[in-house]
Amino acid sequence: MDENLRRDIILDNYQNPRNKETVLDERYIKVNSNNESCIDDINIYVLIEDNILKDIKFDGDACAISTSSTSIMIQNLIGKSIEEAKLYIKNFEAMVNELDYDSELLNESIVYNEIYKQNNRKNCALLPYVGIKKILNN
Repeated sequence: MDENLRRDIILDNYQNPRNKETVLDERYIKVNSNNESCIDDINIYVLIEDNILKDIKFDGDACAISTSSTSIMIQNLIGKSIEEAKLYIKNFEAMVNELDYDSELLNESIVYNEIYKQNNRKNCALLPYVGIKKILNN
């Protein structure tokens, strides 16, 4: 991927994160993800109906990588079944950890395909996935 396009996608999702909003609706499941070694601290809110992730929101404070990763993740997961979401997450984690993955499933999240080169940033990119997995695995 072109470095300028990668940077533009990450910056756009950081400066204009999609679905960033505090949710008070009791139908949503809330989970917190934080990185103990930095400022990253996000809440993820998921509305699941009939085994489908109908809506996902997030709020909190985080770095550019965590915020953009959360924004992109949410865009990719809304409307998916729980099993489809788990497959997407499995492929994202494989990509970040330099394992085999299906790039066709990842859409814009492919911008993190070289994040492994900055090992300390892997946690930032994976932070929202830690939270959403807590919800999906319960």
